[in-house]
Amino acid sequence: MKASEIRQMTNEELEAKLKDLKAEPFNLRFQLAINQRDNPMRISAVKQDIARVKTVLRANELSANA
Repeated sequence: MKASEIRQMTNEELEAKLKDLKAEPFNLRFQLAINQRDNPMRISAVKQDIARVKTVLRANELSANA
């Protein structure tokens, strides 16, 4: 997911996306344990997406307080 796409989302959408993204690493690790993972780089991509969403949420929070 691109940062520009994330910036266009509302805070409610970002919270929902963050919740979904936080559940995904568990599923990917489970797939690793049973050797069914298709893309081994997906875990790092998910971690980057989580960081992007958190960054945009924090920026929105700071701009609302200013």
